[in-house]
Amino acid sequence: MIDMKTTHYPRIGETVKETVLPNGLQVYVVEKPEYAKSYAFFATRYGGMDTRFDIDGTMTDTPAGIAHYLEHKMFDTEEGNALQDLACNGAEPNAYTSNAITAYYFDCTHGFAENLKILLSFVSIPYFTEESVAKEQGIIGQEIRMIEDNPGWQIYTRMMQALYVENPARTSIAGSIESISHITAQTLYDCHKAFYNPANMVLTVVGNVAAQDVVNIAMDVLPKEAGKTVARDYGDEPMTVAQPETTTHMEVSMPQFLIGYKCNPAPQGQARLMSELVGNLASDILIGESSPLYQRLYEEGLINGSFGGEYETLPNIAYFYAGGDSQDPQAVMDAVQAEAERLVREGIDDEFYGQVCRARYGDAISGLNSLENIAVSLTDGYFHGYNGLDFSHLYEQITKEDIVAFYRDNIISERRVLSQILPAQQGE
Repeated sequence: MIDMKTTHYPRIGETVKETVLPNGLQVYVVEKPEYAKSYAFFATRYGGMDTRFDIDGTMTDTPAGIAHYLEHKMFDTEEGNALQDLACNGAEPNAYTSNAITAYYFDCTHGFAENLKILLSFVSIPYFTEESVAKEQGIIGQEIRMIEDNPGWQIYTRMMQALYVENPARTSIAGSIESISHITAQTLYDCHKAFYNPANMVLTVVGNVAAQDVVNIAMDVLPKEAGKTVARDYGDEPMTVAQPETTTHMEVSMPQFLIGYKCNPAPQGQARLMSELVGNLASDILIGESSPLYQRLYEEGLINGSFGGEYETLPNIAYFYAGGDSQDPQAVMDAVQAEAERLVREGIDDEFYGQVCRARYGDAISGLNSLENIAVSLTDGYFHGYNGLDFSHLYEQITKEDIVAFYRDNIISERRVLSQILPAQQGE
């Protein structure tokens, strides 16, 4: 029997059991016997950004889009398809690839143990053939063409390409038609061996389960040995932007835009969680629906209900963005900059600050009603060196001065880009 550490969070009413298996796998279990549903989330710290890495002193370059491609192919098994196996056993499975992680997950109300065995088996035992990989190129190629026709994808990708000079976050997670043409079964096997080893992964289970049962299944199914540590190379990114503005034309009814600010990279550990909380509060105070700026721009007809934004952190980088539909994106960008500078000069209203803090904290507590949110919080926290549920007391430590410092240090016109899509007829 594997000993498990138990941590209680009385402020949020959660209890987490965790352990590290001999093969290096981090396991979190949140037992909720009162729930009918159980949720399993199996993730590797490997995403679209991880195209260049070092193993045993050898630098390896892989095609853009390979992490996403590998996710697609992982459901193939020698016997058939793991998605179908899980669905036939009463589970609702899925997967996704982001810039920094790839995750496989399911929820179910019965048959959890068997479903967990299926999940751990197909993710840890790859099965590719050159024929199936070649066939997948056509499927993913069609997916790439579809997203390239999506204005939302275009405007975000072009913003990231304007913000970043070297960092691979500027490249689409799905890659391009050209880049995926270089992917073979062997490159997929090589990347699986590098990143899908237990020491680079986290298994998080939340719901009507017993922690020791989860550990026993993981011990039985997964490889016994830990893989080697992989050092990633994200390039040497300057704090200057690649280009201040990017414009394209598509079939849209009115201009769409995103303003991006290149923020100081977030640290690792608990300081990263604090950075994320501060950045999210700063976003709400500056551009949230209850903010003075949002209300003024809405009344002036410069924005509509599509307007919004957020602060995001990724390995080695962080950025703030805001956007939506507008007949005058430049005016909105100037207004956001001017409001941030005003808040630095004049400070933040006490009552409004308290209102935003309470709303953000309330949203975080409400999010704990979702088994998925709990699992993702624990997983993201582990990959970045902090406790994903240890946010409660941090809100009490944040001050208005922290928010003002965020604006002063990050909302800087020299680090700002404008990505916009204009109606096609405007380009004629």
